[in-house]
Amino acid sequence: MDLYSRFEQGSPAIVLAEGAFGTPSGKTANGVVMHGELFDVRAVVDSTSAGRTADEVLDREHVPAVPVVDSVEAALEAAPEAGILVVGVAPAGGELPEPWIDDIRSAMRAGCDVVSGLHLFLSEHEEWTRLAAECDVELVDVRKPPADADLRVADGRVDDVDADVVVTMGTDCAVGKRTTTFELYKAARAAGLDAGWVATGQTGIMVGAHRGVVVDRVPADFIAGVVEDLVCDVAADHDVVFVEGQAALTHRAYSGVTIGILHGANPDAVVLADDPGRDARTHFERFAVAGVEAERRAIDAVSGATVAALSTWGDPGTEGSKYDLPAADVFDDGGPEALLEAVRDSL
Repeated sequence: MDLYSRFEQGSPAIVLAEGAFGTPSGKTANGVVMHGELFDVRAVVDSTSAGRTADEVLDREHVPAVPVVDSVEAALEAAPEAGILVVGVAPAGGELPEPWIDDIRSAMRAGCDVVSGLHLFLSEHEEWTRLAAECDVELVDVRKPPADADLRVADGRVDDVDADVVVTMGTDCAVGKRTTTFELYKAARAAGLDAGWVATGQTGIMVGAHRGVVVDRVPADFIAGVVEDLVCDVAADHDVVFVEGQAALTHRAYSGVTIGILHGANPDAVVLADDPGRDARTHFERFAVAGVEAERRAIDAVSGATVAALSTWGDPGTEGSKYDLPAADVFDDGGPEALLEAVRDSL
């Protein structure tokens, strides 16, 4: 998916993050506010944090101090120029919460297109498509997989690209792969490199990746082929391509998606993200985290790509020495630049 073909960069937007802004459940909303390059967020809707500003809630430097309000109506009052509503939370179970329905309708009636990360596809429901037509707005479901006609198995064409390809992988889910990918891309651009990036989850697509797909919605046989197409598309216009990974090769629940991304991208280098304080896998307490060395061996076994650096939640000096890898925390000053230097040395 390429949202740049639908929206102008810097389009004013409102983010719906009811009950989740600043929490792990609101990671899409958090990411769009912190890192968004496509949408210019002017207000966030979350009644549990209303009255504060986004930088206060997220507690991160360089986050815009946009208001957090309790409803879409209040957001439209604060940002009447907004023409897009980004639904930045995907509730467990996949259903659209009843209280959100009026908020989304209000935004549409005010002329806002809806960019949704919900598991429910608004564009496939008659009620929503009818209202969209009445309001002359667009419904964009970023979780929609490519059309059947665009699915294919990987054939190795990614091997012929001239660009360097770097995949961010991890030792578990939710260890910062998307954030690391974006920070590497941003550091590369700041260093004067002609860089692009590929997202494999909804947050990255909404943040503004050059190309993206919600890869867990792609049929298994076609994951590598879809990723290969995305990498080739971005590589045609850029000298280096950063690719967001998912889950972990050693993760029993999700490794099928992980290996599909790895084989489809066929990277020249890998940056591995890790939380050294985590023993059990997120949402899978019975599964132990295999760790950096096990993941490193698995990456080498199935791809031959070099693990160039470690993006760590721990002390970079300690963790880097433990695994004999350059290590950095992307939230530290100079962290992304240190990881990029390690990647460039590896390449």
